[in-house]
Amino acid sequence: MQSSVSKKRVLLIDDEARVRASLKMVLEPSYEILEAPDAQDGLTAFRKDEPDLVLLDVMLPGTDGLAVLQTMRSETKMVPVIMLTGAKSLKTAVDAMKLGAADYLSKPFDVEELRIVIDRTLNSLELEREVKQLRSQVVQRYAFHNLIGKSQGMQEIYAKIEQISDSRTTVLVTGESGTGKELVAKALHYNSSRRDRPFIALNCAALPETLIESELFGHEKGSFTDATARRTGQFELANTGTLFLDEIGDLSPVTQAKLLRVLQEREFTRIGGVQPIKVDVRIVAATNKNLDELVRKGQFREDLYYRINVIALYLPPLRNRGEDVSLLAKHFLAKRVEEEKRPHTEFSKDALEILTHYPWPGNVRELENVVEQAFIWSKHTTEIVPEHLPALLKGDTRSSSLHDDTIAGRMSLEKAVMEFEREIILDALKRTNYVQTHAANLLGISRRMLKYRMDTLGIGRPDSGAGTDSDQDLVVHE
Repeated sequence: MQSSVSKKRVLLIDDEARVRASLKMVLEPSYEILEAPDAQDGLTAFRKDEPDLVLLDVMLPGTDGLAVLQTMRSETKMVPVIMLTGAKSLKTAVDAMKLGAADYLSKPFDVEELRIVIDRTLNSLELEREVKQLRSQVVQRYAFHNLIGKSQGMQEIYAKIEQISDSRTTVLVTGESGTGKELVAKALHYNSSRRDRPFIALNCAALPETLIESELFGHEKGSFTDATARRTGQFELANTGTLFLDEIGDLSPVTQAKLLRVLQEREFTRIGGVQPIKVDVRIVAATNKNLDELVRKGQFREDLYYRINVIALYLPPLRNRGEDVSLLAKHFLAKRVEEEKRPHTEFSKDALEILTHYPWPGNVRELENVVEQAFIWSKHTTEIVPEHLPALLKGDTRSSSLHDDTIAGRMSLEKAVMEFEREIILDALKRTNYVQTHAANLLGISRRMLKYRMDTLGIGRPDSGAGTDSDQDLVVHE
Protein backbone atom coordinates (compact mmCIF):
# COMPACT_ATOMS: atom_id res chain seq x y z
CA MET A 1 0.00 0.00 0.00
CA GLN A 2 1.31 3.41 -1.00
CA SER A 3 1.97 5.67 1.98
CA SER A 4 0.69 9.23 2.08
CA VAL A 5 4.26 10.46 2.37
CA SER A 6 4.93 9.57 -1.27
CA LYS A 7 1.74 11.24 -2.50
CA LYS A 8 1.70 14.74 -3.98
CA ARG A 9 0.11 17.29 -1.64
CA VAL A 10 -2.88 19.23 -2.96
CA LEU A 11 -4.10 22.23 -0.98
CA LEU A 12 -7.84 22.88 -1.47
CA ILE A 13 -8.99 26.42 -0.57
CA ASP A 14 -12.79 26.75 -0.82
CA ASP A 15 -15.36 28.25 1.54
CA GLU A 16 -17.99 25.58 0.73
CA ALA A 17 -17.57 22.55 3.00
CA ARG A 18 -19.64 20.41 0.60
CA VAL A 19 -17.29 21.17 -2.30
CA ARG A 20 -14.23 20.42 -0.17
CA ALA A 21 -15.70 17.11 0.96
CA SER A 22 -16.59 16.07 -2.61
CA LEU A 23 -13.17 16.98 -3.98
CA LYS A 24 -11.40 15.22 -1.11
CA MET A 25 -13.38 12.04 -1.76
CA VAL A 26 -12.54 12.14 -5.47
CA LEU A 27 -8.85 13.02 -5.14
CA GLU A 28 -7.73 11.42 -1.88
CA PRO A 29 -6.92 8.00 -3.33
CA SER A 30 -4.23 9.63 -5.48
CA TYR A 31 -3.20 12.72 -3.50
CA GLU A 32 -2.80 13.91 0.07
CA ILE A 33 -5.49 16.58 0.50
CA LEU A 34 -5.03 19.65 2.71
CA GLU A 35 -8.08 21.87 3.34
CA ALA A 36 -8.67 25.56 4.13
CA PRO A 37 -12.03 27.44 4.25
CA ASP A 38 -10.76 30.97 3.62
CA ALA A 39 -7.85 33.09 2.40
CA GLN A 40 -6.06 33.45 5.73
CA ASP A 41 -6.09 29.74 6.57
CA GLY A 42 -5.22 28.94 2.97
CA LEU A 43 -2.11 31.14 2.99
CA THR A 44 -1.06 29.73 6.37
CA ALA A 45 -1.31 26.16 5.03
CA PHE A 46 0.44 27.21 1.81
CA ARG A 47 3.44 28.52 3.76
CA LYS A 48 3.52 25.81 6.44
CA ASP A 49 2.68 22.59 4.59
CA GLU A 50 4.40 23.34 1.24
CA PRO A 51 1.83 21.74 -1.12
CA ASP A 52 2.73 20.55 -4.62
CA LEU A 53 -0.42 22.08 -6.12
CA VAL A 54 -3.23 24.44 -5.02
CA LEU A 55 -6.93 24.31 -5.97
CA LEU A 56 -8.14 27.84 -5.24
CA ASP A 57 -11.73 29.13 -5.32
CA VAL A 58 -12.09 32.62 -6.80
CA MET A 59 -15.05 33.56 -4.57
CA LEU A 60 -13.82 33.54 -0.98
CA PRO A 61 -15.15 35.47 2.03
CA GLY A 62 -13.10 38.56 2.78
CA THR A 63 -10.04 38.40 0.53
CA ASP A 64 -10.92 36.97 -2.90
CA GLY A 65 -9.04 34.16 -4.63
CA LEU A 66 -7.27 36.43 -7.15
CA ALA A 67 -5.67 38.39 -4.30
CA VAL A 68 -4.59 35.09 -2.69
CA LEU A 69 -3.14 33.96 -6.02
CA GLN A 70 -1.20 37.21 -6.33
CA THR A 71 0.27 36.73 -2.84
CA MET A 72 1.25 33.14 -3.62
CA ARG A 73 2.94 34.12 -6.86
CA SER A 74 4.92 36.84 -5.08
CA GLU A 75 6.27 34.23 -2.63
CA THR A 76 7.04 31.41 -5.09
CA LYS A 77 6.66 30.69 -8.79
CA MET A 78 7.10 26.94 -8.48
CA VAL A 79 3.79 25.82 -6.88
CA PRO A 80 1.08 25.66 -9.59
CA VAL A 81 -2.36 27.08 -8.78
CA ILE A 82 -5.57 25.96 -10.51
CA MET A 83 -8.47 28.40 -10.09
CA LEU A 84 -12.02 27.20 -9.37
CA THR A 85 -15.17 29.29 -9.73
CA GLY A 86 -18.89 28.99 -10.16
CA ALA A 87 -18.98 32.10 -12.31
CA LYS A 88 -18.31 31.39 -15.97
CA SER A 89 -16.55 34.67 -16.47
CA LEU A 90 -13.96 34.90 -19.24
CA LYS A 91 -12.54 38.07 -17.70
CA THR A 92 -11.94 36.28 -14.39
CA ALA A 93 -10.14 33.50 -16.24
CA VAL A 94 -7.96 35.98 -18.13
CA ASP A 95 -7.14 37.87 -14.91
CA ALA A 96 -6.22 34.63 -13.17
CA MET A 97 -3.92 33.52 -15.99
CA LYS A 98 -2.26 36.95 -16.07
CA LEU A 99 -1.53 36.62 -12.36
CA GLY A 100 0.14 33.27 -12.94
CA ALA A 101 -2.55 30.62 -12.56
CA ALA A 102 -1.60 27.29 -14.14
CA ASP A 103 -5.14 26.55 -15.29
CA TYR A 104 -8.82 27.42 -14.73
CA LEU A 105 -11.94 25.30 -14.15
CA SER A 106 -15.59 26.37 -13.82
CA LYS A 107 -18.00 24.77 -11.37
CA PRO A 108 -19.65 22.35 -11.72
CA PHE A 109 -16.72 20.56 -13.34
CA ASP A 110 -16.35 17.06 -14.63
CA VAL A 111 -14.43 14.85 -12.19
CA GLU A 112 -12.41 13.22 -14.95
CA GLU A 113 -11.52 16.61 -16.39
CA LEU A 114 -10.33 17.75 -12.95
CA ARG A 115 -8.09 14.69 -12.62
CA ILE A 116 -6.65 15.26 -16.09
CA VAL A 117 -5.93 18.95 -15.40
CA ILE A 118 -4.24 18.17 -12.06
CA ASP A 119 -2.15 15.33 -13.53
CA ARG A 120 -1.15 17.44 -16.53
CA THR A 121 -0.16 20.38 -14.34
CA LEU A 122 1.92 18.28 -11.94
CA ASN A 123 3.60 16.41 -14.82
CA SER A 124 4.44 19.73 -16.46
CA LEU A 125 5.97 20.96 -13.19
CA GLU A 126 8.01 17.77 -12.86
CA LEU A 127 9.27 18.14 -16.43
CA GLU A 128 10.23 21.77 -15.77
CA ARG A 129 12.19 20.72 -12.69
CA GLU A 130 13.97 17.97 -14.65
CA VAL A 131 14.92 20.45 -17.38
CA LYS A 132 16.32 22.87 -14.79
CA GLN A 133 18.25 20.04 -13.16
CA LEU A 134 19.69 18.94 -16.51
CA ARG A 135 20.66 22.53 -17.33
CA SER A 136 22.36 22.78 -13.96
CA GLN A 137 24.27 19.56 -14.65
CA VAL A 138 25.35 20.85 -18.06
CA VAL A 139 26.58 24.09 -16.51
CA GLN A 140 28.46 22.20 -13.78
CA ARG A 141 30.00 19.82 -16.28
CA TYR A 142 30.85 22.17 -19.12
CA ALA A 143 31.14 25.61 -17.50
CA PHE A 144 33.72 27.11 -15.22
CA HIS A 145 32.87 30.63 -14.02
CA ASN A 146 31.23 31.53 -17.37
CA LEU A 147 33.86 29.67 -19.40
CA ILE A 148 31.68 27.41 -21.53
CA GLY A 149 32.99 24.40 -23.41
CA LYS A 150 33.15 20.62 -23.48
CA SER A 151 36.02 20.38 -25.99
CA GLN A 152 39.24 18.77 -24.85
CA GLY A 153 41.06 22.11 -25.00
CA MET A 154 38.60 23.76 -22.60
CA GLN A 155 38.53 20.78 -20.26
CA GLU A 156 42.32 21.06 -20.00
CA ILE A 157 41.97 24.77 -19.19
CA TYR A 158 39.49 23.98 -16.40
CA ALA A 159 41.84 21.39 -14.90
CA LYS A 160 44.78 23.80 -14.95
CA ILE A 161 42.74 26.60 -13.38
CA GLU A 162 41.75 24.29 -10.52
CA GLN A 163 45.39 23.34 -10.00
CA ILE A 164 46.85 26.85 -9.93
CA SER A 165 43.98 29.09 -8.79
CA ASP A 166 45.01 29.19 -5.14
CA SER A 167 48.64 29.90 -5.93
CA ARG A 168 50.22 33.35 -5.81
CA THR A 169 52.12 32.55 -9.00
CA THR A 170 51.89 34.97 -11.93
CA VAL A 171 49.96 33.57 -14.91
CA LEU A 172 50.19 34.54 -18.58
CA VAL A 173 47.03 33.88 -20.61
CA THR A 174 47.53 33.86 -24.37
CA GLY A 175 45.14 33.47 -27.27
CA GLU A 176 43.48 35.39 -30.06
CA SER A 177 41.27 38.38 -29.37
CA GLY A 178 37.81 37.38 -28.18
CA THR A 179 38.72 33.93 -26.81
CA GLY A 180 37.82 34.85 -23.21
CA LYS A 181 41.14 35.66 -21.54
CA GLU A 182 39.53 37.92 -18.92
CA LEU A 183 37.09 35.14 -18.03
CA VAL A 184 40.09 32.89 -17.32
CA ALA A 185 41.56 35.60 -15.08
CA LYS A 186 38.27 35.86 -13.19
CA ALA A 187 38.04 32.08 -12.85
CA LEU A 188 41.54 32.06 -11.35
CA HIS A 189 40.60 34.83 -8.93
CA TYR A 190 37.18 33.57 -7.83
CA ASN A 191 38.45 30.03 -7.26
CA SER A 192 41.25 31.26 -5.02
CA SER A 193 41.47 32.36 -1.39
CA ARG A 194 41.47 35.94 -2.78
CA ARG A 195 37.89 35.57 -4.05
CA ASP A 196 36.55 38.08 -1.51
CA ARG A 197 39.27 40.60 -2.28
CA PRO A 198 39.40 43.04 -5.26
CA PHE A 199 39.62 41.92 -8.89
CA ILE A 200 40.92 44.82 -10.97
CA ALA A 201 41.17 44.66 -14.77
CA LEU A 202 43.22 47.06 -16.89
CA ASN A 203 43.47 47.05 -20.68
CA CYS A 204 47.00 48.23 -21.40
CA ALA A 205 46.20 48.86 -25.08
CA ALA A 206 43.24 51.13 -24.32
CA LEU A 207 45.30 53.83 -22.56
CA PRO A 208 47.78 56.26 -24.11
CA GLU A 209 51.39 56.04 -22.95
CA THR A 210 51.04 59.33 -21.05
CA LEU A 211 48.36 57.84 -18.79
CA ILE A 212 49.32 54.19 -18.33
CA GLU A 213 51.91 54.79 -15.60
CA SER A 214 49.53 56.98 -13.58
CA GLU A 215 46.80 54.38 -14.05
CA LEU A 216 49.03 51.58 -12.78
CA PHE A 217 50.83 53.30 -9.91
CA GLY A 218 48.79 56.42 -9.17
CA HIS A 219 50.20 59.91 -8.59
CA GLU A 220 50.56 62.55 -5.92
CA LYS A 221 48.85 65.91 -6.07
CA GLY A 222 50.91 68.40 -8.09
CA SER A 223 53.19 65.77 -9.61
CA PHE A 224 52.29 67.09 -13.08
CA THR A 225 50.11 69.82 -14.60
CA ASP A 226 46.74 68.07 -14.38
CA ALA A 227 47.41 66.29 -11.08
CA THR A 228 44.97 68.34 -8.98
CA ALA A 229 44.55 65.58 -6.41
CA ARG A 230 46.17 62.32 -5.31
CA ARG A 231 45.16 59.36 -7.48
CA THR A 232 45.19 55.76 -6.30
CA GLY A 233 46.61 53.41 -8.93
CA GLN A 234 45.39 49.97 -9.97
CA PHE A 235 48.14 48.17 -8.06
CA GLU A 236 47.07 49.83 -4.83
CA LEU A 237 43.38 49.18 -5.52
CA ALA A 238 44.12 45.50 -6.17
CA ASN A 239 46.08 45.02 -2.93
CA THR A 240 45.40 41.54 -1.44
CA GLY A 241 43.51 40.68 -4.63
CA THR A 242 44.19 40.11 -8.32
CA LEU A 243 45.31 42.57 -11.02
CA PHE A 244 44.49 41.52 -14.58
CA LEU A 245 46.75 43.23 -17.13
CA ASP A 246 45.16 42.69 -20.53
CA GLU A 247 47.19 43.27 -23.73
CA ILE A 248 50.43 43.48 -21.75
CA GLY A 249 52.37 43.23 -25.00
CA ASP A 250 51.37 46.84 -25.76
CA LEU A 251 53.27 48.32 -22.80
CA SER A 252 56.14 50.66 -23.64
CA PRO A 253 59.74 49.74 -22.62
CA VAL A 254 59.66 52.38 -19.86
CA THR A 255 56.47 51.02 -18.31
CA GLN A 256 57.75 47.45 -18.73
CA ALA A 257 60.81 48.32 -16.61
CA LYS A 258 58.67 49.80 -13.83
CA LEU A 259 56.29 46.85 -13.90
CA LEU A 260 59.24 44.46 -13.60
CA ARG A 261 60.42 46.25 -10.46
CA VAL A 262 56.96 45.91 -8.86
CA LEU A 263 56.89 42.19 -9.62
CA GLN A 264 60.37 41.73 -8.17
CA GLU A 265 60.13 43.96 -5.10
CA ARG A 266 56.38 43.79 -4.42
CA GLU A 267 56.38 47.54 -3.97
CA PHE A 268 56.03 50.71 -6.05
CA THR A 269 56.08 54.50 -5.72
CA ARG A 270 53.35 56.82 -6.94
CA ILE A 271 54.34 59.38 -9.59
CA GLY A 272 55.70 62.34 -7.68
CA GLY A 273 55.91 60.30 -4.47
CA VAL A 274 58.90 59.26 -2.39
CA GLN A 275 57.42 56.66 -0.07
CA PRO A 276 57.46 53.05 -1.39
CA ILE A 277 54.11 51.29 -1.06
CA LYS A 278 54.11 47.56 -0.33
CA VAL A 279 51.46 45.48 -2.10
CA ASP A 280 50.29 41.88 -2.13
CA VAL A 281 48.86 41.47 -5.61
CA ARG A 282 48.55 38.44 -7.82
CA ILE A 283 49.22 39.29 -11.47
CA VAL A 284 47.37 37.64 -14.32
CA ALA A 285 48.59 39.00 -17.65
CA ALA A 286 47.13 38.40 -21.09
CA THR A 287 48.02 39.11 -24.69
CA ASN A 288 47.00 38.16 -28.21
CA LYS A 289 50.54 38.88 -29.45
CA ASN A 290 53.50 36.54 -29.82
CA LEU A 291 55.68 37.66 -26.91
CA ASP A 292 58.51 35.31 -27.95
CA GLU A 293 58.73 37.17 -31.23
CA LEU A 294 58.52 40.57 -29.52
CA VAL A 295 61.38 39.55 -27.22
CA ARG A 296 63.50 38.52 -30.23
CA LYS A 297 62.79 41.88 -31.85
CA GLY A 298 63.73 43.72 -28.68
CA GLN A 299 60.20 45.13 -28.26
CA PHE A 300 59.46 43.30 -25.01
CA ARG A 301 61.86 42.85 -22.09
CA GLU A 302 63.14 39.31 -21.79
CA ASP A 303 63.38 39.52 -17.98
CA LEU A 304 59.79 40.75 -17.71
CA TYR A 305 58.66 38.00 -20.08
CA TYR A 306 60.14 35.30 -17.88
CA ARG A 307 58.73 36.99 -14.78
CA ILE A 308 55.12 36.92 -16.08
CA ASN A 309 55.38 33.63 -17.96
CA VAL A 310 55.77 31.45 -14.87
CA ILE A 311 52.60 29.54 -15.80
CA ALA A 312 51.15 29.87 -19.29
CA LEU A 313 47.56 29.15 -20.29
CA TYR A 314 46.71 29.09 -23.99
CA LEU A 315 43.08 29.61 -25.00
CA PRO A 316 42.38 27.88 -28.33
CA PRO A 317 40.50 29.84 -31.01
CA LEU A 318 36.85 28.99 -31.50
CA ARG A 319 37.52 27.56 -34.98
CA ASN A 320 39.42 24.76 -33.20
CA ARG A 321 36.57 24.18 -30.75
CA GLY A 322 33.84 23.16 -33.19
CA GLU A 323 31.92 21.08 -30.64
CA ASP A 324 31.67 24.12 -28.35
CA VAL A 325 30.00 26.45 -30.86
CA SER A 326 26.43 25.16 -30.45
CA LEU A 327 26.88 24.90 -26.67
CA LEU A 328 28.05 28.53 -26.49
CA ALA A 329 25.36 29.76 -28.88
CA LYS A 330 22.61 28.10 -26.83
CA HIS A 331 24.12 29.51 -23.63
CA PHE A 332 24.17 33.07 -24.99
CA LEU A 333 20.64 32.71 -26.36
CA ALA A 334 19.28 31.36 -23.07
CA LYS A 335 20.90 34.26 -21.25
CA ARG A 336 19.23 36.81 -23.55
CA VAL A 337 15.85 35.04 -23.32
CA GLU A 338 16.04 35.19 -19.53
CA GLU A 339 17.13 38.84 -19.51
CA GLU A 340 14.32 39.93 -21.84
CA LYS A 341 11.69 37.61 -20.31
CA ARG A 342 10.87 36.30 -23.77
CA PRO A 343 9.24 32.92 -24.51
CA HIS A 344 11.62 29.98 -24.93
CA THR A 345 13.56 30.54 -28.15
CA GLU A 346 15.84 28.08 -29.91
CA PHE A 347 18.01 27.74 -33.02
CA SER A 348 16.75 25.80 -35.99
CA LYS A 349 18.89 22.89 -37.18
CA ASP A 350 19.95 24.87 -40.29
CA ALA A 351 20.92 27.91 -38.22
CA LEU A 352 23.09 25.80 -35.91
CA GLU A 353 24.68 24.19 -38.95
CA ILE A 354 25.70 27.62 -40.25
CA LEU A 355 27.08 28.66 -36.86
CA THR A 356 29.07 25.43 -36.54
CA HIS A 357 30.76 25.75 -39.93
CA TYR A 358 31.69 29.44 -39.71
CA PRO A 359 35.42 30.01 -38.88
CA TRP A 360 34.77 32.71 -36.19
CA PRO A 361 37.78 35.01 -36.67
CA GLY A 362 36.42 37.12 -33.79
CA ASN A 363 36.10 34.01 -31.62
CA VAL A 364 33.65 33.76 -28.68
CA ARG A 365 33.07 37.52 -28.58
CA GLU A 366 31.97 37.49 -32.22
CA LEU A 367 29.68 34.51 -31.60
CA GLU A 368 28.02 36.27 -28.67
CA ASN A 369 27.42 39.36 -30.80
CA VAL A 370 25.98 37.27 -33.64
CA VAL A 371 23.58 35.59 -31.19
CA GLU A 372 22.63 39.05 -29.89
CA GLN A 373 21.81 40.20 -33.45
CA ALA A 374 19.86 37.04 -34.25
CA PHE A 375 17.91 37.41 -31.00
CA ILE A 376 16.90 40.95 -32.01
CA TRP A 377 15.89 40.00 -35.57
CA SER A 378 13.85 37.01 -34.30
CA LYS A 379 11.75 39.16 -31.98
CA HIS A 380 8.40 37.90 -33.31
CA THR A 381 9.20 34.19 -33.40
CA THR A 382 10.48 31.50 -31.05
CA GLU A 383 12.93 29.98 -33.54
CA ILE A 384 16.11 31.51 -34.95
CA VAL A 385 16.49 30.51 -38.61
CA PRO A 386 19.24 31.28 -41.17
CA GLU A 387 17.42 34.46 -42.27
CA HIS A 388 18.07 35.93 -38.81
CA LEU A 389 21.85 35.44 -39.08
CA PRO A 390 24.27 38.00 -40.59
CA ALA A 391 24.97 37.57 -44.30
CA LEU A 392 28.68 37.09 -43.59
CA LEU A 393 28.03 33.74 -41.91
CA LYS A 394 26.07 32.37 -44.85
CA GLY A 395 28.76 32.98 -47.46
CA ASP A 396 26.86 35.90 -49.00
CA THR A 397 30.03 38.05 -48.92
CA ARG A 398 33.69 37.49 -49.72
CA SER A 399 34.08 34.90 -46.93
CA SER A 400 33.94 31.91 -49.30
CA SER A 401 36.60 33.32 -51.61
CA LEU A 402 38.81 34.21 -48.65
CA HIS A 403 38.51 30.64 -47.41
CA ASP A 404 39.37 29.23 -50.84
CA ASP A 405 42.30 31.64 -51.32
CA THR A 406 43.72 30.74 -47.90
CA ILE A 407 43.40 26.97 -48.36
CA ALA A 408 44.89 27.24 -51.86
CA GLY A 409 47.87 29.17 -50.53
CA ARG A 410 47.05 32.35 -52.46
CA MET A 411 46.57 34.28 -49.21
CA SER A 412 48.18 33.97 -45.80
CA LEU A 413 46.05 33.10 -42.77
CA GLU A 414 46.99 36.41 -41.16
CA LYS A 415 45.79 38.33 -44.23
CA ALA A 416 42.57 36.30 -44.39
CA VAL A 417 41.82 36.94 -40.71
CA MET A 418 42.39 40.67 -41.26
CA GLU A 419 40.00 40.63 -44.23
CA PHE A 420 37.38 38.79 -42.16
CA GLU A 421 37.80 41.35 -39.41
CA ARG A 422 37.48 44.19 -41.90
CA GLU A 423 34.20 42.75 -43.22
CA ILE A 424 32.81 42.26 -39.71
CA ILE A 425 33.66 45.82 -38.68
CA LEU A 426 32.20 47.26 -41.88
CA ASP A 427 29.04 45.18 -41.40
CA ALA A 428 28.70 46.50 -37.84
CA LEU A 429 29.23 50.08 -39.01
CA LYS A 430 26.60 49.71 -41.73
CA ARG A 431 24.10 48.15 -39.32
CA THR A 432 24.56 51.09 -36.91
CA ASN A 433 24.44 53.80 -39.56
CA TYR A 434 28.20 54.33 -39.12
CA VAL A 435 27.94 55.50 -35.51
CA GLN A 436 31.17 54.19 -34.00
CA THR A 437 29.90 54.05 -30.40
CA HIS A 438 26.95 51.86 -31.45
CA ALA A 439 29.15 49.72 -33.72
CA ALA A 440 31.63 49.18 -30.88
CA ASN A 441 28.79 48.12 -28.55
CA LEU A 442 27.57 45.69 -31.20
CA LEU A 443 31.06 44.19 -31.48
CA GLY A 444 31.57 44.09 -27.72
CA ILE A 445 34.66 46.30 -27.72
CA SER A 446 35.44 49.86 -26.67
CA ARG A 447 35.11 52.70 -29.15
CA ARG A 448 38.82 53.37 -28.71
CA MET A 449 39.62 49.79 -29.68
CA LEU A 450 37.27 49.98 -32.66
CA LYS A 451 39.02 53.14 -33.87
CA TYR A 452 42.38 51.43 -33.40
CA ARG A 453 41.28 48.41 -35.48
CA MET A 454 39.78 50.70 -38.13
CA ASP A 455 43.09 52.53 -38.44
CA THR A 456 45.00 49.24 -38.60
CA LEU A 457 42.70 47.84 -41.29
CA GLY A 458 42.53 51.05 -43.31
CA ILE A 459 38.95 51.89 -42.52
CA GLY A 460 38.67 55.65 -42.18
CA ARG A 461 36.30 58.53 -42.75
CA PRO A 462 36.62 61.36 -45.30
CA ASP A 463 37.39 64.89 -44.17
CA SER A 464 33.79 65.80 -44.88
CA GLY A 465 32.58 63.43 -42.16
CA ALA A 466 30.50 65.16 -39.51
CA GLY A 467 29.67 64.52 -35.89
CA THR A 468 31.64 64.18 -32.70
CA ASP A 469 31.33 60.41 -32.84
CA SER A 470 33.00 60.11 -36.25
CA ASP A 471 29.65 58.96 -37.51
CA GLN A 472 29.08 59.36 -41.22
CA ASP A 473 30.39 58.24 -44.62
CA LEU A 474 33.20 55.94 -43.58
CA VAL A 475 35.32 54.74 -46.48
CA VAL A 476 37.80 51.93 -46.96
CA HIS A 477 41.29 52.76 -48.23
CA GLU A 478 42.35 50.02 -50.59
